[in-house]
Amino acid sequence: MLDLIIIGSGPAGLSAAIYGIRANLNLLVIEKDYEGTGQIALSSKVDNYLGLPGLDGYSMGEQFRQHAVDFGVNFLEATVTEISQDANDKHWIVKTADGAVNEAKAIIYAAGAVHRHLGVPGENEFAAKGVSYCATCDGAFYRGKVTAVVGGGDTALDDALYLSALCEKVYLIHRRDAFRAAEITVDRVRSKENIELVLNSQVEEILGSDRVNSVRLVGGRVLDIDGIFVAAGSVPVSRVVPECVEKNEAGYIVADETGVTSAPGFFVAGDVRTKALRQVVTAVSDGANTATAAAHYIENF
Repeated sequence: MLDLIIIGSGPAGLSAAIYGIRANLNLLVIEKDYEGTGQIALSSKVDNYLGLPGLDGYSMGEQFRQHAVDFGVNFLEATVTEISQDANDKHWIVKTADGAVNEAKAIIYAAGAVHRHLGVPGENEFAAKGVSYCATCDGAFYRGKVTAVVGGGDTALDDALYLSALCEKVYLIHRRDAFRAAEITVDRVRSKENIELVLNSQVEEILGSDRVNSVRLVGGRVLDIDGIFVAAGSVPVSRVVPECVEKNEAGYIVADETGVTSAPGFFVAGDVRTKALRQVVTAVSDGANTATAAAHYIENF
């Protein structure tokens, strides 16, 4: 039996693996993609990770992974289909689509979350070429430029406010005439002279050549922009997480920075847990904290 199974090979999972190896744990990382490094690979540039400014996300992810490989971390490329707990000694059982079964004293679940997409023409084509899902990640690259934010919740309005301090102009596109965000945030947005509200509107197509240069709305209006930030929410990859692990109404696993969940021996790290800021730096921090908590648990298993 393994000491630890880590599910997910993004920054949180890789960080957890390194800390687990340093704690002398016998561990396995299960990843759904061959030599995957998580969503960071889709970032055109990462400029807010301390000490490594200006790297593209793919290169940063490769460095993270190589660090784990150099430490001797074992990887298994497979899709997890079921996680359960043994009724007797409470160890964990992980089944994968290829029929394999792996067992461990503890689990660190770091499968992440996926951004909800608009599903319009041009969105996939211009991903990381003017289409972004994280204003705090990519906003600095649009300093002095014109951008658009799509969404009507707290995240969308916070993104618009953040970008308004950097950009010449920000369009806030929302399909309704009222926002779901807190009123104090709505008032702040309305007070910003360089934020233009585009209400009762939906994006029909994202346009450009090498990069985004405009967006067409349903009805025909075209906005000339340099980038578009989609803030339509995210979906946690938590479908296979067993019912004994508490999740909130959105499906995120409930835990603080230690990664300790409602189920003993089941830990969570990265974007799939309840947290305020989902960034590579917080994912790496989660991995370190969670692996440390898991090692303490395993010592007393």
